[in-house]
Amino acid sequence: MDTPYDSAPLRGERLTLRRASESDVPQLIAILASPEVVQWWGEPDVEGLRREVTGESGVVTFVVEVDSETAGLIQYHEENEANYRHAGIDIALAAQWQDRGFGAEAVRTLARYLFDQRGHHRLTIDPAAINLRGITCYRKVGFKPVGVMRRYERGADGTWHDGLLMELLREELT
Repeated sequence: MDTPYDSAPLRGERLTLRRASESDVPQLIAILASPEVVQWWGEPDVEGLRREVTGESGVVTFVVEVDSETAGLIQYHEENEANYRHAGIDIALAAQWQDRGFGAEAVRTLARYLFDQRGHHRLTIDPAAINLRGITCYRKVGFKPVGVMRRYERGADGTWHDGLLMELLREELT
């Protein structure tokens, strides 16, 4: 099994996922700061993203590229304790790349890698319970809702919002 920090790009049909580097941080922060992303991710944290792209945080971050343009980012983190082993995914796409199937393709591409190369049997994703665009995207890949996490995350408005826990088993990937 390879390490989580291998740098070989992952290829989908129309996009490439390549490991993010510190030079990508300004462009990724611009995407994370857009209103379409802030509503789900909150205000971007430059230093936090720097730690993620360098691997210091345990999160592995990829740039989603379409036709050599940065369309967004996708990340994973792993729980490696043998009895609970799984990976979780997060994704953010710039507005102009949304509603065109790129989100589902990026999630599917990363899911295949996590199953085939990292040896996971189960993946999770946790969109806001009202993020219908995200939930629809994840369902297309095969994720199934397993429960609502009440008052799961604090929103930009300072109040707590529910999250939807979704899971994907290896055999459910579409």
